[in-house]
Amino acid sequence: MGSNDISLDLFYKYRTISVVHLKKLQEDIDKLRYSGKLSDNKVYRSYIDTKKFEIPENIPNAKFIIVIAVFGKLGLVNFNLDGKKHEVMVPPNYYDDGLEIEDLEKIILKKIINEPGYKIEYTNKLHLKLLAVRSGLGKYGRNNICYVDKMGSMLSLFAFFTDFQFKEDNWSKIRMMNQCENCTICIKTCPTGAIPKPNDENFVIKVDNCLPVYNEIRGIIPDWIPSKAHNALIGCMKCQLPCPGNRDALKITRRFEEISERETKMILDGKIDEKLVKFLSMKLKMFSPSDADRMLPVIKRNLQFLLSQN
Repeated sequence: MGSNDISLDLFYKYRTISVVHLKKLQEDIDKLRYSGKLSDNKVYRSYIDTKKFEIPENIPNAKFIIVIAVFGKLGLVNFNLDGKKHEVMVPPNYYDDGLEIEDLEKIILKKIINEPGYKIEYTNKLHLKLLAVRSGLGKYGRNNICYVDKMGSMLSLFAFFTDFQFKEDNWSKIRMMNQCENCTICIKTCPTGAIPKPNDENFVIKVDNCLPVYNEIRGIIPDWIPSKAHNALIGCMKCQLPCPGNRDALKITRRFEEISERETKMILDGKIDEKLVKFLSMKLKMFSPSDADRMLPVIKRNLQFLLSQN
């Protein structure tokens, strides 16, 4: 497995897999789809139905796929209200850590391929968790999340096609983490029963029960989701916080600039002006000003749930 520390803020690992396996990768997904094991939830399907394992038109002579996992720190931010500080989590996939695709392209060309004349093509059209597990880069947890050694589940996945011929094809069996074999912590911890029992034959969770498909988008959170289920400003960390696979990864966190009492009240009251949008986009790093109309109602609603628990 390739890995490197580019800086204190970027730790990555990668694996390479031949494009000859694209057909088998698609079969893995199709098998789940045709067996009815993939949820029809509209939000979930909007994430996966545009994905397909095929070579992109821009690089028809692609020979390999490079799949990269980049470590992400759990974000923490204090919201001030009524003279108290309320610490709130922001999972790494939900904030902008400053990493650009161009940064990863430079790493691939200069440190992974390191030979002139070859092309790479970024793609967001692949099922990345499956690709990472099939490449041996990661393993599934019972919670259907991809875990990578030394990163746990605190990571982001990226994939690139290339016409470079790597010597090593890392095609692997689909595997579950060793820690999961005799562990049911995530099953017991999930407040909505989204994680299957240990005797289930696949790693597909009950998506309709999973909190992120409701709290990532605007709208009303269903009444059947218990108030105690809410735990992060967006997304969910319930099954990841107590997971033994995250024991070390969660020790490294990122602290965001505090949200003042005035700013917190303005969010909760829905009194969002241009100045507040600018401040919040800089502090939380979760949205750009142009995306505020979509994200701020989500943040307001989710924050109300979190503050009501205190």
